[in-house]
Amino acid sequence: MKKLMYLVCTALMIAVAPSANAQFVVTDPTNLASGILNSANEIVQTSSTVSNVVKNFNEVKKVYEQGKEYYDKLKAVNNLVKDARKVQQTVLLVGDVSEMYVQNFGKMMNDPNFSAQELTAIANGYSALLNESTELLKELKQIVNTSSLSLNDKERMDIIDRVYKEVKEYHNLVRYYTNKNISVSFLRAKKQNNTKRVLDLYGTPNQKYW
Repeated sequence: MKKLMYLVCTALMIAVAPSANAQFVVTDPTNLASGILNSANEIVQTSSTVSNVVKNFNEVKKVYEQGKEYYDKLKAVNNLVKDARKVQQTVLLVGDVSEMYVQNFGKMMNDPNFSAQELTAIANGYSALLNESTELLKELKQIVNTSSLSLNDKERMDIIDRVYKEVKEYHNLVRYYTNKNISVSFLRAKKQNNTKRVLDLYGTPNQKYW
């Protein structure tokens, strides 16, 4: 019987099996996954403790850029068995949410169609969605605790599948949230006959997240 417990334990959950012909040192996915989670948690904490929206974002961006190395390296790990890949995808979705937050909100801060109060509210929205995503990711860590060793393979995989689906829903919600905020700017710009500025800032829907 396949033992998901070991597969999950060795990399947040993720087990990597290097090929015999590999000519490189395989990066430890456990550290990568933990790095993404820690970075996301720090972004949430920073968002809630810094009052000035500009200073807030500068600190958030700094945290994101420090953690992006983990995100890029984990994305490059491809020698995973099927079940471990589902866990990897879940972790990467949380990294994607951080990326959508930082990349798009950075543009919104340069968008004259949003007031300072609106930007604060938008930032809080991103932070709340990211926080919910990281809380779900913590559930995956709990299934390797001593108290959960009684779980059989099916129960363990059911948890992984459920968390993946819920994180995916939050990921889609962040896309929708981004789209709606940019749409507000576009409509305001349209009234001012200045839609080109918005498109130049955010790009077309095919080029960006929205």
